[in-house]
Parts: sequence; C-alpha cells; structure tokens
Amino acid sequence: MNIVKFKRNYYGYLFITPFIIGFLIFGLYPVYNTLALSFTDYTLMSREGNFIGLKNFERLFADDVFINAVGNSWLIWILNFIPQLGIALLLSVWFMNARLKIKAVGIWRALFFLPNLLVPAAVAALYFSLFSFYGPVNQFMVRAGFMEEARHFLQDETITRGLVIFIQWWMWFGATIIIVMAGMTSIPVHLYEAAMVDGANASQMFWRITVPLLKPIFIYIFVTSLVGGMQMFDIPYLLTDGRGSPGGSIMTNNILMYLKFASSKGHIAAASSVGVLVFFMTSICALGIFYFLRDKSEAEKE
Repeated sequence: MNIVKFKRNYYGYLFITPFIIGFLIFGLYPVYNTLALSFTDYTLMSREGNFIGLKNFERLFADDVFINAVGNSWLIWILNFIPQLGIALLLSVWFMNARLKIKAVGIWRALFFLPNLLVPAAVAALYFSLFSFYGPVNQFMVRAGFMEEARHFLQDETITRGLVIFIQWWMWFGATIIIVMAGMTSIPVHLYEAAMVDGANASQMFWRITVPLLKPIFIYIFVTSLVGGMQMFDIPYLLTDGRGSPGGSIMTNNILMYLKFASSKGHIAAASSVGVLVFFMTSICALGIFYFLRDKSEAEKE
C-alpha cells in the first residue's frame, strides 16, 4: 500500500519538475545573479569583476538622475492607475447592473480590452506619428484654427508625460475591467437581495458589499499594476529619443537601468544595482499592500 502511494506521489513530482527547473533557471537564478553583480564593478568587456561593496548604490543615491527616474516612475504609475481602477470599477458596475440592461456588454468589453492586445512598440510608433511636428494632431489643430502654428508636442515635458500616462491607462484599463467584472460575478446574489429587503440603496450596497468582497481582486490589481509600473520601459523609451526626454520627464527606472548598461562598456554591475533597488522597493510596497488590504477578521484570528 505504501509503495502504491509512493508511486502516485512520484508521478506528481514528475509533472511539476519542468516548472521547478524553469523557475530555478529563469526566475530565481537571475535574481541571485543580479544581486551578486550589484556588489562588483563587472562589465561585459571585463573578464572578471572586483567586489566593491555598496559603491554602486552610493553612486546611485548621489545621482539626481536616479532620484528623478524613481519619482517619474511613481508619478506616471499613480496618475494612470487611479483613473484606471476608478473607471474600470465604474464601468464594471454599469455592465453588471441588471436595471440598466446595457446591450452588447461582451462587445464593449472586447473593445475596451483590445488596446491591451497591441504591441507596445506599435502603440508608441502610432502616438509618435500622431503628435510629431507634421503629424495629424498638428495638422488638425492648425487647420481648425486652434493654433497659429505647429508645435513640438514631444519636446514639451508636461505634454509628453501626460501622453505616456494616457497611453498606459488606455492600454491597461480594459484588462482591469475584465478582472473586476470576474470578481463581481463571484459575489453571491443573495447578499444584495438581503440588503434590498433591509432597505439598502445602490450606494450602500456598493460600499458595504461590493467593495469589501472585492478586496482580494484589488490586491491582485494593485500588486500586478505596481510591478508593471516600476518596470515601465517600452512606451516612454520608444516615444522619444530613448533617453527619457524632454528634460528627463519620462525617464523611468528601467530606462535608467538600460542607459547604465549601454552608456559605458556595458556596465552591467551599475545596471544591476538599479534593478536591485527597484526589486526591493517593489517588494516592500507589495507587502504593504497585502498588509493594509488584508482581511481584518482573518488577521485577528492569527
């Protein structure tokens, strides 16, 4: 009997082995290697690196470019995430409301989700063409009389940063709608029926039933969006000259990491130090999200 159980467990371990091997090689080892490299002066043009302790990190904190990149990453993420979650929550409530009887909900969801399927490089090229000096936006604004002459939109710090924020929101709010709606379908209908019998209105049911029961969904959205926001690279990099221009207004963590690597002899150690700091910053914030949005009743039991 024990041999039979052992054989069954053996086959189970056999099936999960590919995932474990893949995680160790492509997940855990890169994290360890990045951490180890951050304490050296290793470059791609050197055979071996010397241990230099925390000097890479000291240089980063003394560099205003790094502080600017961290601030930009947080600002761009927060300003696109707040409307992303708010509009997704509002549209989800409308789509799930039986009284409104919105038709073709599936088509609307597909249309909102469609930008998420586009390649970021293609989206950046599209918006670059739209807002370039001779692009359609300038042509329309000048011909319609809204501007006297064409303007270099992508050389304006406020406009460029706002454009990146809009693109990030536009590409991801559709996916957030799908996730929030999936969470709403899991809420038992009898809770709303009981609330209606007790005389609760729509606003009270939303804040007392829907929002509290969507906390696990909010945690997932917060954490995944945070990770994506701190790793923002393709849209701001491809929208301008690749250096976070104009004036470093859209310089992000990952753009700085790439520039540290590409600027001088492939200084992979300096780039690794940026990655390590971003990793710890993201991890601490993610743990904070789990802590503040956890179920209080379960926390009290623990």
